[in-house]
Amino acid sequence: MSSSNAAGAQMSGPPYQPQVAQLGGIPSNSVDTPICAVFLLLFIIAGAIHMTVLQVNLKRGHKFIFSGLLFGLSMARIVALTMRIVWANRLTNVNIAIAANVFTNAGVIILFVVDILFAKRIVRGYHPSLGRQKWYDSLFNTLVFLIVAMLFSLIGCTVAGFFTLDTNKRLAFRDFQRFASVFFAVLSFLPIPMVLLAMWWPSRLTTPTPKPEKFGTGKWRTKLLLLLSSSAILTLGAAFRAGISFMARPKTDPAWFHSKACYYCFIFLIEIIVSLTYAGTRFDKRFHIPLPMDGSSKSGVPRDEEQQLENGGAGADALPGTVHRRSMSLANIRSIESRITAENDFFGSGDSEGEAESENTTPRKESV
Repeated sequence: MSSSNAAGAQMSGPPYQPQVAQLGGIPSNSVDTPICAVFLLLFIIAGAIHMTVLQVNLKRGHKFIFSGLLFGLSMARIVALTMRIVWANRLTNVNIAIAANVFTNAGVIILFVVDILFAKRIVRGYHPSLGRQKWYDSLFNTLVFLIVAMLFSLIGCTVAGFFTLDTNKRLAFRDFQRFASVFFAVLSFLPIPMVLLAMWWPSRLTTPTPKPEKFGTGKWRTKLLLLLSSSAILTLGAAFRAGISFMARPKTDPAWFHSKACYYCFIFLIEIIVSLTYAGTRFDKRFHIPLPMDGSSKSGVPRDEEQQLENGGAGADALPGTVHRRSMSLANIRSIESRITAENDFFGSGDSEGEAESENTTPRKESV
């Protein structure tokens, strides 16, 4: 009886039921609802963590928008899982199926963007001169624009495919979906070659090898491991989804890779692992650059070094010009002190208390 109702819903559209097997298949209350409930709880916890970290950091003047992005990922996944539970209870409602598919496809893009921007910071740490070029920022801004444009185009094709029975149009929409899935698979893999090329770029082979300009807290090696592992696991999920898009099967004969286990493992499980890993390792501190425009400054010096220079602590990492100006100011102070001493010798020094006071003030001047 339910199959006849589904067939009737398929022919009474639009929207129409898809004719090919979908990843995850048709949801059911007995299987999908408990699994979705577990993932709902996990994404609610992840969203609460990221929003709490974001609000606490904002109160401290610590702006880190990536916590907000991962909160948005959690919200998108909560909506997608909720729509799937509703779909399991209303199998003939194609509009709910459309909403579930749209939110499922949209959420993971946030993680791709986060990893690419983290890779951008790693590359700039290895090659500061490259990271301060305007075209470097423009390149990534263009890439983010292409990602957003591709996402909206994919959503449009996905929705349009439910509103036509024309075979040629459906094939065209499917071809674009395959192209988009390959694009996002390459996008998820992109941070890995970016970081590896930055590490082994020919300019790095000179001796002595310059150390990277560090940012945030924690070890540099931990940042690399965190980013590379995140990109690797996201690439696994994106490559799996891209691969099955080229192996279409009729919905009456789905393959093993269309199973519910693959659906939940290669989408939701991967994303919650990455989200909670970033939260647990305090990525808001490790990848934070306390400057606008992705941390670039007018002088090209990281913020912590700028604060060090403003405080007068030249140290080993200060700029040569700043060290020169500081040494000149100390030389001027010493010359003034020598002239005061000469005048005291000529006109006579003050009382012993005044001499003691001048002796006590001299070291404080040198430490300025």
